[in-house]
Amino acid sequence: LGLGTVVVLYSGPYMAGEVGEEKYYAMLLAMIGLIIGLGCANDLFNFWMWFEAMAVSSYLLVAFYREQSASLEAGIKYLVQSAVGSVFVLLGVALVLGATGTLDMDKIRLATSAFTSTHSGLALAGAFFVIGFGVKVALVPLHTWLPDAHSQAPSGISAMLSGVVIEAGLIAMLRALSTLGMLSVSWGTLLLGFGAVNMLFGNLMALKQVQLKRMLAYSSLSHIGYILLGLGIALISGQLAGAQGAAFHIFNHMIMKGLAFLTVGAF
Repeated sequence: LGLGTVVVLYSGPYMAGEVGEEKYYAMLLAMIGLIIGLGCANDLFNFWMWFEAMAVSSYLLVAFYREQSASLEAGIKYLVQSAVGSVFVLLGVALVLGATGTLDMDKIRLATSAFTSTHSGLALAGAFFVIGFGVKVALVPLHTWLPDAHSQAPSGISAMLSGVVIEAGLIAMLRALSTLGMLSVSWGTLLLGFGAVNMLFGNLMALKQVQLKRMLAYSSLSHIGYILLGLGIALISGQLAGAQGAAFHIFNHMIMKGLAFLTVGAF
């Protein structure tokens, strides 16, 4: 809500006179509302529906400058990769329903806590959630849509994508995994691995960029890595401070990267 309000105010002079300006504001407000819905959903299917609707609004905004071939290419690349990720999430939801007989998150937690050993279907569902939501979170190597999408979208939308949308994907992934009772040491190791790769790859790729918005986009990859590092440490060591630091950095990154993209738009 905070960043969305800033982006709406910023977009007044930035988008003035653009073709389809009214559609831009409609999709921006839809995206903000859908992210709020995603945070409130408490059953996996509605959770997926809110997530998918959020993605649809962002596809249209990434390809807003439809007369530019680079913008259309970025929008199509984002659409295709996100659609594949959404299929994985839906498969994971189906596996959870088959294993527990419910899609209510609270009831799933009760059902999974009763299992005495790791359920193979739920383990596979967890892997599908990591892959499916991982596309939106831009986990390396599922990140290839991000530099083009962030650099070709209007600057206000770049701020929303980097500051909120990829973090919404991360929160969605964590909520889904916690529902299955899979926030454990082994999954913490997985998050640490992704975090290390994201930090290394994001920073190295940011160094060689000559376009400022692409540099900021790759920087977002590394910051997702920092957040995953804190979460992974919390799961492996049982130290709450790791998760607190990760949650705090989600807030930091929203302010920092959101304002950075808005500044680039001003230039």
